[in-house]
Amino acid sequence: MTDLSEMVSFLDRELKTSSILDYPGAVNGLQLASDRPVERVIAAVDASLPVIRAAAQSGPALLLVHHGMFWQGVQPIRGPYFEKLKTAMDAGLAIYSSHLPLDVHPDWGNNIQLARAIGIHNPQPCFEQKGLHLGLRGNWSRSRSELIEVLGMVLGGKPHLCPAGPESPSKVAIVTGGAGSEIAKIAAEGIDTFITGEGPHWSYPLAEELGVNLIYGGHYATETFGVKALGQVLAREFRLPWSFIDHPTGL
Repeated sequence: MTDLSEMVSFLDRELKTSSILDYPGAVNGLQLASDRPVERVIAAVDASLPVIRAAAQSGPALLLVHHGMFWQGVQPIRGPYFEKLKTAMDAGLAIYSSHLPLDVHPDWGNNIQLARAIGIHNPQPCFEQKGLHLGLRGNWSRSRSELIEVLGMVLGGKPHLCPAGPESPSKVAIVTGGAGSEIAKIAAEGIDTFITGEGPHWSYPLAEELGVNLIYGGHYATETFGVKALGQVLAREFRLPWSFIDHPTGL
């Protein structure tokens, strides 16, 4: 068993939680405290009611998520929102959320983990927003069809491709999650193939006009990597068991 405050201090320090700006609804860091020692680490993408119910079955634990409990903003504590809090608190479940700090982490982040998994060469930071590089760019030396095949195996499903760029791509960028609306900014950096999770309808015809391969792998599917890596790190650091709750949205 481990004191929760030790684990939170480790996460805040290593993820640079306080220094990385994020969307208001992210509320990075410890979102729900617990007065019980942590017996295990659980990772999941979303702090949804089904995930919290599943995590609560394991007893006192730290639930690590990428999307926390407050994306919908301030709301009355009733209905499903009340049930989430009550279920977690009754089980001694603490919840820690990390959105952009986890996306961009150089070792444990969603971007670098996905880049390594599919074999992108020499990944480097790209796509700067408000002083923060939200993506990675690197090199690919094989065909577009091979990239799609490898990506599909890694993500566990066939990606959606807009084949507007070269059949032999060389400059590939990754921004996990919902970054499809940034296709023009990505193209302006000289990228010929852009991998992300999802985006708006108009991103497809815009990618055609810009001559860029746009690949949608799924918002959920591209963002399982960071919490898994973080769960493993915490398990080693604090000598605790860990597990991953897979609750895909299909988006």
